[in-house]
Amino acid sequence: GRMTSNRFMGMLTGTAVTCAVQSSSATTVITVSFVSAGLLTLGQAISVIMGANIGTTLTAWIMSLGYNVDLTAVVFPAFFVGMVLIYKKRHRYFGDFLFGVAFLFFSLVMLSTTGRELDLEHNEDVVSFFASFDTDSHWTIIIFLLIGTLITCLVQSSAAVMAITILLCSTGVLPIYLGIALVMGENIGTTATANLAALGSGTEARRAALAHLLFNVFGVLWILVVFYPFVDMVCRLVGYDPTASGQQERLPVVLAMFHTCFNVTNTAILIGFIPQMERVVCWLLPKQEQSPQEEFQLRYIQANLVQTPEIAVLQAQKEIIFFGSRVHKMFGMIKDMLSESDTANLPDLFAQVENQEDLTDQTEITIAEYLEQVSADHLSDDTKT
Repeated sequence: GRMTSNRFMGMLTGTAVTCAVQSSSATTVITVSFVSAGLLTLGQAISVIMGANIGTTLTAWIMSLGYNVDLTAVVFPAFFVGMVLIYKKRHRYFGDFLFGVAFLFFSLVMLSTTGRELDLEHNEDVVSFFASFDTDSHWTIIIFLLIGTLITCLVQSSAAVMAITILLCSTGVLPIYLGIALVMGENIGTTATANLAALGSGTEARRAALAHLLFNVFGVLWILVVFYPFVDMVCRLVGYDPTASGQQERLPVVLAMFHTCFNVTNTAILIGFIPQMERVVCWLLPKQEQSPQEEFQLRYIQANLVQTPEIAVLQAQKEIIFFGSRVHKMFGMIKDMLSESDTANLPDLFAQVENQEDLTDQTEITIAEYLEQVSADHLSDDTKT
């Protein structure tokens, strides 16, 4: 709550967390989980998601570095030092971090090596295939945007698709305009992860995931209007001429710069309209009106979202408070039933009380079972007490 006290703090938090975990999908799924648990409001979640879109651009910069610099001399010593720190246990977490980063760079070394071995720039079929597309046509850009969206939805990783895009562009077979169209599609496709995670969850969780989708779709729509001037501006920033041949070594940097400029600009445009985005999402996903005979459903405990023991305890606390309000509501119905003068309404009131009694019984049992599962996990001493 303190880290998302205002929209700018929330944005910076989303940026920092995504830079640390190298995955905007992970950040958004965690954010959706926190909204479901009642730890974040929808407005706070939207600001964190905006920051996650900025933080994920660091991955593209790391990839562009991996394609332009030989990292072999750094990767294997980092592996060795990371494993030593892990086994010593005193600096285990730093060792995990170092080992993970070394693995990331090692994968980039493998990708760049494989790209050079494929020798795609001398493969006439591949070159002629991409050359057959008219890069000056908006329809071509839209087609590649949809391809990028589809591939990212299938592999559930915008970083993987970005790596493939950089590989194709760095060999010179994929024109920069089509590569950037794929990057735009990745921004939409990466929202599928959070939306899939929110399926079957509460309304607030689905609203947060939908806000992520709307945010990225809006960014793609306005960038399509100014696509060619915006891309040319990005190319000038890194000293690349789209009309000239060669300069393949600059193309990964162009993609990384576009990714950064696009997400930063989109966030700058929309960060002042978070309340409006919140209202739109609430309008698109209204809360369902409850019938007199309510169905059993927990409000804060969601088993299909990200779980950690500390958060699970907080979810259980909020669920118990909601359980208390439901019991209070049931006692109010009993009071109404006792004071009801019209006997014709008694069967209906009795059915509602009976329904609430069944719901409270199921809630009590489910919370107890949930806490029993949580107690088996590693909890801090403060949380145990």
